[in-house]
Amino acid sequence: MSWQTGLIKTILDPKNLIISTDVAVVIADKYPKSRHHYLVLPKEDIASIFQLSKKHLPLLEELHLLAHNIIEVRGENARDFRIGFHAEPSMQRLHLHVISKDFVSSCLKTKKHWNSFNTQLFLPYDSIYDRLKINGFIERLPKDKLKELHDTPLNCNQCEFVAKNIPTLKQHLQEHYEL
Repeated sequence: MSWQTGLIKTILDPKNLIISTDVAVVIADKYPKSRHHYLVLPKEDIASIFQLSKKHLPLLEELHLLAHNIIEVRGENARDFRIGFHAEPSMQRLHLHVISKDFVSSCLKTKKHWNSFNTQLFLPYDSIYDRLKINGFIERLPKDKLKELHDTPLNCNQCEFVAKNIPTLKQHLQEHYEL
């Protein structure tokens, strides 16, 4: 198995499952980009958002319910989280990210990591659900738009600060949580 299929291997081991239902599971992200970073995956073999159709709307509703369940189980508040999909998935198997907005993590190392959650490269659940309901499919972003989003400056997700590099951004983000 390649690294891209690692999620499939992870969900086959019951000790990795935080929550499991008949149709989906919740696991902790192995390389969390925030203090809380979970993945909700269907048991059905769906490669990515680009294989979804209207028939998958009930499945998406279940994934979303489990996203809120893990937030509640962890004693957190949903308003402190982002729930959505990557516009450019790197891993095989559809997965819904449930990620806290703090982005305090040693695994957050690159501009690509940051921008994948803090630009339009991160597609909120509601946006995907609505597009699927209306159009019946999810369209890929054009390559020029992907490049533009990857090249977006390191804008803080909580204020107007723009960092010159990841270490500066991480230091700034930490300041938001020092009380």
